[in-house]
Amino acid sequence: MITCEICGEESGGRYLCGRHAEQLAARLAELPKVYDEVAECLVPRRSGPVEFVTRASAGPRSPLDESVLDEVNTARAAEVVHLWRVDVQRERWPHHGAPAPAGLAADCRWLAMELEWIVQQYPAAGELAREVRELELAARSIVGDPAPRPQRLGTCVAVDGEGVVCGAVVSRLPGQTRVACRWCGYRYESEQDWLMLLHFQPKEAA
Repeated sequence: MITCEICGEESGGRYLCGRHAEQLAARLAELPKVYDEVAECLVPRRSGPVEFVTRASAGPRSPLDESVLDEVNTARAAEVVHLWRVDVQRERWPHHGAPAPAGLAADCRWLAMELEWIVQQYPAAGELAREVRELELAARSIVGDPAPRPQRLGTCVAVDGEGVVCGAVVSRLPGQTRVACRWCGYRYESEQDWLMLLHFQPKEAA
């Protein structure tokens, strides 16, 4: 008799019981979002022809923990999840070629759509569930549990070489002291950066 590979409980002949199948579905839905938060926490400063509205120094760059970057990053998570997609597809459609890399979110969606078959027919379903859980726990060790929601700080006041203000929304996670604009790449790091960001925000209509 097949029992749940996670808890060992009777599962009606499935490789995962209903509870652990639901947990896997939820984690596949959340994984891309959590790794987006990881990218926000660990993003390095981009270089480019972007200046600030003042010539003040942006301050020292925050050192990054390279061991953390090696272990917890979107590229690694995407690689692991894609290998699971390749294996599931090989088992279900052995005559099909391997799928091309599609990114973490796309591969998570694909596995979620195939979850009913995985739970019923895929002997490695428990191993898949455990590895997805480990990826989520690793990400949450960086961003917190539950993952914090970004706080809107205003619009980016960096200007390009033609004097055009970026204007993209700048947000940060709670407690984050260095933030990069996701559109132009300018990084707000020093106290003066934050003061200038605040000072040059558009004034609300009275």
